[in-house]
Amino acid sequence: MNEPHILQVLVQIAGAAALLIWAVRLVRTGVERGFAAPMRIWLRHSAKNRLLAAGTGMGAAVLLQSSTAVAVLVSNFVSKGGLATATGLAILLGADVGSAIVTQLLMVRQPILIPLLLLVGVVVFLRGEGSSTRQIGRIMIGLALIFVSLDMIRAATEPMISNPGTQVVMAYLGRDLLTAFVIGAVFAWGVHSSVAAVLLFVTLAGQSILPIHAAAAMILGANLGGGLIAFLLTYTAPAAARQMVMANLVLRGGGAALALVLISALPELLSHLGATPARQTINLHLVFNLVLAVAALPFVGLITAALSHLMTEKPAMNGALEVTSALDPALLDRPQRALDCTARELLGMGQKIEQMLIAVEPLYDQWNSVTAKQIADQEKATKTMHLDIKLYLARLGQTGLDEDLSRRSMELASISSSLDSASDAIARIMVELARRLDKQSLQFSPQGREEIRDFADRVQSNVQLALNVMMNQNPAEARELVAAKEKVRKVEQKLQRSHIGRLREGLAESIETSNIHQETLRALKQVNTAFSMVGHPILLKSGDLLKSRLA
Repeated sequence: MNEPHILQVLVQIAGAAALLIWAVRLVRTGVERGFAAPMRIWLRHSAKNRLLAAGTGMGAAVLLQSSTAVAVLVSNFVSKGGLATATGLAILLGADVGSAIVTQLLMVRQPILIPLLLLVGVVVFLRGEGSSTRQIGRIMIGLALIFVSLDMIRAATEPMISNPGTQVVMAYLGRDLLTAFVIGAVFAWGVHSSVAAVLLFVTLAGQSILPIHAAAAMILGANLGGGLIAFLLTYTAPAAARQMVMANLVLRGGGAALALVLISALPELLSHLGATPARQTINLHLVFNLVLAVAALPFVGLITAALSHLMTEKPAMNGALEVTSALDPALLDRPQRALDCTARELLGMGQKIEQMLIAVEPLYDQWNSVTAKQIADQEKATKTMHLDIKLYLARLGQTGLDEDLSRRSMELASISSSLDSASDAIARIMVELARRLDKQSLQFSPQGREEIRDFADRVQSNVQLALNVMMNQNPAEARELVAAKEKVRKVEQKLQRSHIGRLREGLAESIETSNIHQETLRALKQVNTAFSMVGHPILLKSGDLLKSRLA
């Protein structure tokens, strides 16, 4: 193979690998955008026992095609106290198995699948009316592109099979399994997807490019890299979430290292996992994660308890830097820059309100005066920010603005007012309702409490989406955000009807807490409505928002 030909092949392989990484991300994004709220609820309901938790984690990883995405999602629940650390670890162990199952499914070669998935996916995405329907189309397109990328890798690597230079390099990796293991870990961490890494290694093994033992070592390394991704993404999380992710990293990375030693000592073991190199390596990935989950599940409580003594909350910095306002008076003579500063300040305001929303929900289970005071302090801070934004924009208006900048100024002022109303709903309504629940020694009915918890999860998911829209100004996500407002309204009405049904049945708990239950639902809906206003200016500009409703 001459040098230009080698370069061409390498570019083709790199392009195919890039398409594979992108396609996996496309599927995950579709699932997250279309089904994030139901998945959050589903994961939180898995706390009843470890087997259910592991099964739920496995299902979530199959849908998201990423155990890392499941780890980040579950870490939020553990951080808020919605899940025990041991339960979270059980979910992660199941998610690792689910991630391995995904690779099994994606290695199925059915030529008719690609055109069929592309045809149906594009039609559903372009013709789908609801956001969830369009995301199903996105998922199908992503799956088709995964199959396309794998075929591209197979086609691009065929000329390399008989190349002497390739054979020398790959033979070295076959002898130096530690180097292959490290390369696998670094690659999986670099592309932020152990699924994409494993698919690539298995495909290269199937093409006889990678020796079987090198491919096995790289797949084991990808398991370490996959655990490392989640650890780095949750590095600043509270101790309970970090303990869970660290436990998974230690189990997955340590288990992979032990498996590497075992394969080095008994290389013939791989021959029992399948008839071909591709089947042997992909089965190794599944068997490794399955054995790890079965072996570790009975001990998740002991493992997390041991880590709780080693990993504690990070001490607060003494003399930490004071948070300063983004509203720079020196930029009032440069209107565009001043409006950008206002947008930054609004993002900070939204993040404070998100923290308040996360903190207030546990007060309905156990009153905590310290948390209540922290929420009140946050509300005072958001009030100050709201006033500062209004005054800053008023001063900016005195300098004289053209039509576009004036409209942008009014939009930011409107969003600030909406966020201020969300802050009120949390600090003045929800905190007071939780206080009443505690003072009167009342409890929601089990079904009623679960409804509020699920509804709060849905609203929190929309708040996170709104903050993303504030940062990226993405019209597609803005449309999804505004559409979610109508979904929340319908869910709130359904929950109100469900509550009335329990009152008719004469449930004492429902009767005693009726007002608190209904007012909490209304307050959460008010928070959701306030944050959905973030998307309106973007959709007005793109023509997607009519005067009365979404186009």
